[in-house]
Amino acid sequence: MSVLRRAGLAAALAVTAAALSTAVAPAAPAGAALPTAAVALGDSFISGEGAGAYSPVVDVAGVAQPFPGWSAPNSNAYFCHRSPNASLHRAELPGIAARFNLACSGGQPYDIANASADRAKGRQVAAQLDQLRAVGQSHDIDLVLLGIGSNNSSFTFGSVAEKCANRFIADAWTGWWEFWAYLGGPVEQEPCDDADLATAAQFSAATAETTAAVRQILTTLDQIDADGQHRIVFQDYTNPLPPELAPGYWTEDDRDDTRDKFRALGAERYAAGCPIHRGSLAPGHRFSQGLGTLVSSVRTTLASEFPTADLVYLNVQRAFDGARLCETAGSPANSLATPIRLQDGPTGVFVTSLSGYDKLAIQRIANACGTYFQTCQESWHPNAAGHQVLGRCLTGAAATSARAVSCVRAPDGTVTVS
Repeated sequence: MSVLRRAGLAAALAVTAAALSTAVAPAAPAGAALPTAAVALGDSFISGEGAGAYSPVVDVAGVAQPFPGWSAPNSNAYFCHRSPNASLHRAELPGIAARFNLACSGGQPYDIANASADRAKGRQVAAQLDQLRAVGQSHDIDLVLLGIGSNNSSFTFGSVAEKCANRFIADAWTGWWEFWAYLGGPVEQEPCDDADLATAAQFSAATAETTAAVRQILTTLDQIDADGQHRIVFQDYTNPLPPELAPGYWTEDDRDDTRDKFRALGAERYAAGCPIHRGSLAPGHRFSQGLGTLVSSVRTTLASEFPTADLVYLNVQRAFDGARLCETAGSPANSLATPIRLQDGPTGVFVTSLSGYDKLAIQRIANACGTYFQTCQESWHPNAAGHQVLGRCLTGAAATSARAVSCVRAPDGTVTVS
């Protein structure tokens, strides 16, 4: 396979590539063999959201944008949060000389062929296809890591997570009798159900939208890849929360989350990174499985349309088994996902405990996330250790002869791809 055909890695090129977008090295002289490249396209689970050490990002005007401050507009290109700790940079990819992370937190199918700056609430970056074409001028693209589908015109991961977490926080701190809380409209306090996350019709629309976008990627690669040989790895999504919380997170002060007003339990789960009703967990996992079905379906559809294409579905839904938030005691320190963390205004200081806060203060803190979404967007994404695991998943997917593989973490931390 072409991904493995060249020996050696160029570490310096890999580090430099992390910050690049539309700006790439000049094309090689005619007749010279182009250096090989792996490219990441898609959304936050690919860009490295939650992994930290984010690189400057070239905006739609061609200007590299470093960290602009927490109160900057959420549309700033930097908030694509491309991390050198992302799985693309942690995978072992023999024969790959350079790695280009073109994914963007919040990325949607629309952003593949269009500048996300043209989309409501989009980042100020060029179309990912335009960035891909720029890489193809100077490099032979041998591997593409693609993660897209969790954000679309019907639903987004961020809105789903915000909805379910906010319902838990409201339920924990606000009694049903406190009618003043309803002056601005109903305050939802029930656990999320399946329809709250995504309906069958929404999944169907998202699948069609994602398929159309990925079809454009395959068509573009056929046009620009130097030797016409490239593998595309379709990665799905891993749930940051377990199917069930560890028993130590079930009750506090003899109250569970089916009681009205359970502040101590609310504060405990927030501190552990999992402010969520237990009743929301099963719908959340069905949502994750639905995203897996979406990604697998896109791969299957396009494999029939592009019969010679090298397309691999990478299922990572069990990659964090045993190491999700609140799955065992000691969360979030022992988790592979970032906890939900808010700021009291765009201060840069995360609130790690809600103990002692009243409902008005908590409402203020939650509103900061709504106004300055970048202050909380790392929440419930893979952390640096999580991306290290996902990098091992990618290593297996890059080398497999199968068309679909699953990446599974065993209780002892061993990760297998089969």
